[in-house]
Amino acid sequence: MKMELKWWNWSVVFAVAVLLLVLNAAPGAATQSSGVANMTLARGADVSAGTIPLQEGTDVVVSQITIQPGGLSGWHMHPGGAIVVVKQGEVTVYKSQGSQCEATTYTAGQAFIERPGEVHDAVNSGSAVYVAFATYPRVTPGGATRIDMPDPGTCPGL
Repeated sequence: MKMELKWWNWSVVFAVAVLLLVLNAAPGAATQSSGVANMTLARGADVSAGTIPLQEGTDVVVSQITIQPGGLSGWHMHPGGAIVVVKQGEVTVYKSQGSQCEATTYTAGQAFIERPGEVHDAVNSGSAVYVAFATYPRVTPGGATRIDMPDPGTCPGL
């Protein structure tokens, strides 16, 4: 019984020593920042499925989008796609899917993906100004993030 007690005592001493080493080492593993400011412009929970691949040698552009109540973006597409975070208001995105029209409404606090080449129109369907931040990957260096498209005729009334 006395042997077991000694083994247990040494186990506790060893565990405490390891814990103290880990706790003392952890603060030293990180470095303090200096002269850095990081402001979150918008945050949203992704409500769409999918990814957008990045490509070396292309630009990544971040834009703030504002649409007045009742305003619309006009039919367009993004060659490299877009990741959109809704800061305030709401927008209904109409997508031309073959001969069908798909409408999805996004509100403040949500995020969504627009896939490369996906033709769509965004309409502020709310009563407040719509504000969002969009990140456009895979933009041709110095090129446009948006290409205007003709009305596909699949969403009547737009």
